[in-house]
Amino acid sequence: MHRTRPFDHLILIIGAALLVLPVVVAFMTSTYTAAQIHTGGLQILPGGNFTETYSKVLTQKGGFTGQITGARMLMNSMILGIGFALGKIVLSMMAAYAIVYFRFRFATIMFWVIFTTLLLPLEVRIMPSYGVMSQLGLLNSYTGLIVPLLASATGTFYFRQFFKSIPDELLEAARIDGAGPFKFLIDVIVPLSKTMIAAIFIIMFVYGWNQYLWPMLMTTDESFFTLMRGIKSILQVWIGSQIPDYNEAFALAVLAIIPPVAVVVIFQRWFIKGLTESDK
Repeated sequence: MHRTRPFDHLILIIGAALLVLPVVVAFMTSTYTAAQIHTGGLQILPGGNFTETYSKVLTQKGGFTGQITGARMLMNSMILGIGFALGKIVLSMMAAYAIVYFRFRFATIMFWVIFTTLLLPLEVRIMPSYGVMSQLGLLNSYTGLIVPLLASATGTFYFRQFFKSIPDELLEAARIDGAGPFKFLIDVIVPLSKTMIAAIFIIMFVYGWNQYLWPMLMTTDESFFTLMRGIKSILQVWIGSQIPDYNEAFALAVLAIIPPVAVVVIFQRWFIKGLTESDK
């Protein structure tokens, strides 16, 4: 058994290198000028344009209106990611709580109806959702960006399975103490669900952070553009002999990686516990 450990570690090191290498290349390339990247391609060694590039993408106003900055797009992506995560957690937890503890008629059927929506990709319901948001006047707003996609079959499934693992004795003890449904949820269920909440938060934050198609349809105002749209817009500037700002696009890509990685690193222990713990 011990003889296989060096080989196991070698496989892990190779896998980690394959995952990290593209990020390193993107970061190193972002420290060169656009002209150097255009002529020399991707770079593996650092260049001398780091401060200028990252300062420019974060603070310099640009875009079609000349008013959007990288910092603003970073903030929009953060709002979208956190809004998605928190909203999906609240709705999923409430739905799972109702299904497991209220035990109303057709609760199981309703759960499987919710669960089957996993078979429907976002693209199937994106146009009806867009139509509803347009009629409500919620285009170019954070509400329109976040609310239509808050329902989560994945979150409901995970919370339902977690709640079913909680001993019934806790519910009986809460009833004896005079706790109502809301008090039982807040004082008992939520504290027990911290690891699961952390796991779902990571999944949904990354999902919201990486959204591209939905924000592209919902926003025409550049003040609501996200980092994903910013990267794409930089690469769509082929006009005559103009060279796209490859270094800025790579810099935005590196910045777009940092928050999801930070969230995973901070909550990784809770994330693993939330997805693996079954004995409560």
